[in-house]
Amino acid sequence: MGLPKKLTEMQMKFAHELVTNEGRKTATECAIAAGYSSDAAVVSASKLQNPKAYPLVVQYIGQLRDEYQKKYDVTFGRHISELAKLRDNAREAKAWSAAVNAEVARGKAAGLYVEQKIIRTGKLEDLTAEQLEARMKEIINEYSPILEGVVVDELTKEVKSKQKKIDYSSSSSSSSSSDQSSSESEESSH
Repeated sequence: MGLPKKLTEMQMKFAHELVTNEGRKTATECAIAAGYSSDAAVVSASKLQNPKAYPLVVQYIGQLRDEYQKKYDVTFGRHISELAKLRDNAREAKAWSAAVNAEVARGKAAGLYVEQKIIRTGKLEDLTAEQLEARMKEIINEYSPILEGVVVDELTKEVKSKQKKIDYSSSSSSSSSSDQSSSESEESSH
């Protein structure tokens, strides 16, 4: 009898069902959906996937899988553009949280964010009272500027001094206004 040179409609439908529902349907369910008898679906599904019995069907299934792989393949460009579409759609819907999350995901994919996790071993219970007290003093000394607001005050002073420099350079029209602003800044710094 020889091998068929062409796939039948049911064989093609089986191949499509198998590839498009991979992981969601069994081969037997795909055979039934393609029109094979439910009584013989297990046998039909098995035979259709046998390259010796049905080489054209197996080849067609392989071609379909390759096409689907290419279509749904995750590449950097596709991933970034899909996240951009999601971000834009979320922005249009005024779903700001979703838009920000999509943009952050784009940044992570592009390597703009570096996640660091520091795992320290040891327990507080393992330290002696002296070691624990020494560590607490070290932490307080290291972070006291933040706790006392010193860092914030220094940053505020730095920003104000830069603002003054900008004000002086841009307002060269009248010296009286600059004298007034300098006296006000002196008063605010005392």
